Amino acid sequence: MIVRSFKDIEGTDRHVKSASGTWESKRIVLAKEKVGFSLHETTLYAGTETSMWYANHVEAVVCVEGEAELTDDETGQKYTITPGTMYLLDGHERHTMRIKKDFRCLCVFNPPVTGREDHDENGVYPLLTEPEEV
Repeated sequence: MIVRSFKDIEGTDRHVKSASGTWESKRIVLAKEKVGFSLHETTLYAGTETSMWYANHVEAVVCVEGEAELTDDETGQKYTITPGTMYLLDGHERHTMRIKKDFRCLCVFNPPVTGREDHDENGVYPLLTEPEEV
């Protein structure tokens, strides 16, 4: 059993801040836990825009605070995301988040992330893995 709080993660290597400066993420469950998914609390900052494409992952997101406009960059469809709204990137959709109010969400990734990922120039997280234990 693992019991861990987001407060426990602050200031550790599980508290990741993006190179772009548009978001930070507390990664409470990672690939090294070997449970088949990772779980994060992510905050995207008001007034920012982040384009993403999880070519290697499926992501489910539940908004718990704030407001954002989510654009499906493939179709142009726009969605308002507010607390209690979920979106699922089950087709590896390229998407852009435009943050109206600081946006805090819970995210689940499959396959799980290692905690070292940041978006590359295409908005993609690389598919990193943990070394196999012998």
